Amino acid sequence: MAKHQFKTTNIKCKDYVEVNTRVKYFRESGNYNGYGIQTEFIHFDEKSCVVRASITNADGIVVSTGIAAEDRGSSYINKTSYVENCETSAVGRALGFMGIGIDTSIATANEVTQAIAQQSTPAPKEDVLAKALDYIKSSKDKEKAISLVLSKRKWTAGEKKKIESVK
Repeated sequence: MAKHQFKTTNIKCKDYVEVNTRVKYFRESGNYNGYGIQTEFIHFDEKSCVVRASITNADGIVVSTGIAAEDRGSSYINKTSYVENCETSAVGRALGFMGIGIDTSIATANEVTQAIAQQSTPAPKEDVLAKALDYIKSSKDKEKAISLVLSKRKWTAGEKKKIESVK
């Protein structure tokens, strides 16, 4: 039997198969007649979701699963489509675990692209200075609180000045 050649997307010198290519092969190849794809939300709220995709054979027996998680604010696309991305990734992983489109990786092109985007987008910085100032202001012994805050990390000159000015 000839090996199927999947269309790939090259990301950082490695080829990845997109989920739509895996699904198309699964539906059209004839190798999986009667098989199905089901998805289930394991977790879902306004900030994130986790989806499990299951592939069942013609007898309804689960032959593969894949799980994916997405955070709503993790990328530009996820701001509006974190649910859809999560479901798509879970399906792609389940098909990958069946051996569909995994010449180089279980990960799909979509997953890798998103992971790279998340790495290049800095995480929001916690406002440590604001928290430190709030702590000092709420403390009874301000001098002791200032000393403690200054000892906990390396502060810039401007930050030190703000901290020391709280009385």
